[in-house]
Order: sequence, then C-alpha cells, then structure tokens
Amino acid sequence: MNTTQPIFIGTDFGATTSKVGGVWGDGSPISTSLLQQPTNAHLGPDVVVRGWVEAISMYLEQHGLHWDQVRGVGVAIPGPRRSYGVLERGPNLPESFVGFDVYRAYRQALSARAGREIALAVGNDGNMGGVAEAARVRGTDDGTVLLLAPGSGLGCAYIGQDGMPLDGDTLAGMEASHMPAPLHILDARPYPCGCGRDWGCIEVYTSLAGLPYLLADRLDRYPDHPLASSSLGVKERSLALRGLAQSGDPLASEIFDFQARALGLHVASLAMALDPKFVVIGGGLMDTGATTDAFRERYLRTIRESAEPYLWPAQHTSLQIVPATLGDLSQAIGAALVAKIIFSGTIKFAGT
Repeated sequence: MNTTQPIFIGTDFGATTSKVGGVWGDGSPISTSLLQQPTNAHLGPDVVVRGWVEAISMYLEQHGLHWDQVRGVGVAIPGPRRSYGVLERGPNLPESFVGFDVYRAYRQALSARAGREIALAVGNDGNMGGVAEAARVRGTDDGTVLLLAPGSGLGCAYIGQDGMPLDGDTLAGMEASHMPAPLHILDARPYPCGCGRDWGCIEVYTSLAGLPYLLADRLDRYPDHPLASSSLGVKERSLALRGLAQSGDPLASEIFDFQARALGLHVASLAMALDPKFVVIGGGLMDTGATTDAFRERYLRTIRESAEPYLWPAQHTSLQIVPATLGDLSQAIGAALVAKIIFSGTIKFAGT
C-alpha cells in the first residue's frame, strides 16, 4: 500500500446501511470491496455521524492507510434537501433527521477525529452514483453521461464533461423521475406518485413503485396466473415479478417490457434536452447476481428500440446505452470522486 499518496474518502448514507469507499489521488479506487455497516438511524443523527467516522477509521486500517493521507471526504445523502447538506423530510428516515445539517455535523466530527480541518462535499446519492458510473463508462473520454437507475424509485443523474453532476440552483436539478410520462404513447392511465403528483410521474411506470398498478391492470388478462389467486399481499406479489420474469413468465415479461419501453421514451426526452454520449442503466434489474443475461439484454434492447424513433438523427449512432457496473459501490466511490474533483482546487461549491 502507498502510505504517502493523498486519498479521498466517500460515505454513502443509506437509511438501512452506510457504506465507505475511497479513491487515490488519480481517481482510481483504493479497493473494489465495500465496507458497510448498519446506519442505526433509529438512534439519531449524532450516533449515525459517529458511526461514519468510526467506519472511515476501520477502512483506513484495513488498507494500511492513515488519516494524514485524507485530503477530503464526500457524503452521499438522500433527497430532498432543504439547503446544502441540510436534510428535508424524507420517506425512509426518522423524524429526528428533518432539518439535520449533515454538512456541519459531519465536518466537525471528521476534523475532530483527524486533528485538523477535513474538507467535506455533500451531494445527492443518485448524483454521486452517477459520478462513479460516468467515470467508469467513459474512461479517458469526456463525453457526458445520463444515469437512470430504476429501483424502489427512479434514480436520475446527469454528469457533465467536468465529471460533476447537475444540481441546479435550488439543488433540485435532475429530479427527472417526476417528469410526466408520455401516457398517450404508452396507452396508460395516470398513476399517483409518492411525491404527491397525480399526472403520472415517469417513476411510477419504470420502477418498483409502479409494479402494483401495472400488475393490477394486467391480471384480468391472465385469470389463470398464480398471482391472480395468490394470498400474498400486493407488495409481495409485485416483488415476485422479477423472479418470474427470469423464467420467461408471460405476465412478468409483459410488465418489464412495458417498463423498459417507458424508460426508453424517457431516454429520448432527456436526450433532446441533455444530448448525452452515454446512457447508463443501473438499478437492481442490471444486477448480474439477480437477473439473467437474457433478461438484461432484452431489457436494454427494448429501451434502445423504444428511444430510437424519437432521437435526433446524429444520436442514432452517437448515443450509447450501457449497463451500470459498480452496483452498491457506486455512491461511496462517487462521493469520494466528487471530493477529489472539488478539493483538487478546480471547482468551487456551496460549502466553501
């Protein structure tokens, strides 16, 4: 191990688990193994922050590194945000985190542990994941990258040529999961979204959030399907669809084909506005341990075929749609990379 080279550390603040990753001064990962531990959000913000600092100490020790090498830390936090580093009410965190100033508390804790000032960058978790995936997919290229990651919701990020995510003036940039879906093309009705909008947010047609609606609307056409008579609850039946699709179940395949088509139309809409070179598709459906090669190939092919009729002519050959590769590592590595970019002195940000 190089015990003198500067390093940058990233923390991924998940509601259930928090993760730590790091990069060297040249941006390459210190390790592709992820250190994660329970967030313990139920014990309150102060306990969570102490846990992050302890986890960094553990990470450094595991890799033969020390605090003197740490030049900056990044933390990926869930949205929405009240202001830079300050949490708003979120769906998965206790009430005690509403209004919590992650930037102030974490920076103070880091500096106290290191015995010197530690610079901290804070960003949206989806954006941080996008930074890492963008660095991975483009290598030495400087093409812009759009990340779409369907999971429980639809994570969205746009990474510019500088390697940084689009945040927007109110930190609400790239909340593209709540743009209206093209219902007239999808021949779908407007489903209510957890964000409170009822116009048919694209998130509900492309992620786990919408599976109960999509399943309910299709079961009438499959009266003999096991899920039609299942005693499982709505959520459990929806969660069963991914496994069924791996074996070619017609109902499950139809639903995921629909979601891929909806995502392809969203790619086309965003391509008109952002004109990216790469579109990275992330989320659990791209997990090689959870889905088959045939499923992933069909899903990506459907996205591409659905987007192409609406792309500009030049984009037919320039736009590359590829699967994400970093999985659970992406947000911690992305947070470390953002810290590296900022604290190399090339970019100013709201916290400086």
